[in-house]
Amino acid sequence: MLIDSHCHLDFPDFAEERDAVIARAKQAGVARMVTISTRISRFDQIRAIAEAHDEVYCTVGVHPHQAAEEQGFTSVSALVDLARHPKVVGIGETGLDYFYDNSPRDIQEAGFRIHAEACRETDLPIIIHTRDADDDTARILEEEGAGQGLRGVLHCFSSGRALAERALEMGFYISLSGIVTFRKSEKLRDIVRSVPLDRILVETDAPFLAPMPKRGKRNEPAFVAFTAAVVAEVKGISPEELAARTTENVLRLFNRMPALGAAGGATPAS
Repeated sequence: MLIDSHCHLDFPDFAEERDAVIARAKQAGVARMVTISTRISRFDQIRAIAEAHDEVYCTVGVHPHQAAEEQGFTSVSALVDLARHPKVVGIGETGLDYFYDNSPRDIQEAGFRIHAEACRETDLPIIIHTRDADDDTARILEEEGAGQGLRGVLHCFSSGRALAERALEMGFYISLSGIVTFRKSEKLRDIVRSVPLDRILVETDAPFLAPMPKRGKRNEPAFVAFTAAVVAEVKGISPEELAARTTENVLRLFNRMPALGAAGGATPAS
């Protein structure tokens, strides 16, 4: 069984057939999905999806694209309060995006640090988005996490080897999306070869970045199996072992999530 560690089931792309998308994921062997918050102002919708489906968990946070728009909603106390819900398993996604710069960089950094403080207060992991911002991402993680127990994941990893190594040294996980399956992603696959198996997650980032052979279509959680198959090949193991190891990793990182087959939504995995 696989876990899609990062998708966006609240996005309009799924509005007309969300139940069918979740059903297809289950049929494809995806036991759990983590639907990721990009706006605190939309958290009620995200929480409702998680409450309606046993297989779905969620996070609370603000994407760096929306950091400026959501400033009025973003505070440590707001994040901590919303994170009390038993279906919330992480804080984010947050981070830095210097490719689009949809929000001023100082506001992105301030939001990143607010999320880090909320993670320390809740002992929940941080979900990090980083694009064209490797040095600043590493700097902030080291300043916010050094000796302070900050833990988390670099989601949809497509950055350089130096950031991967620094994140791994700090105990972070590396999550791989459909990008790892693209023909031009050999540099990324080479980095993946050196990432320990106990630090790898797989994700879709649905509805974005559909993996080969679905590239160009709307992505959905069922397609995480294609990404997992490529990662297994890169690591030289069977898809079954890759699924088992990444599931263990998700449950270790998102430790508020119950073990597969456990009843209830608030019992941490052992």
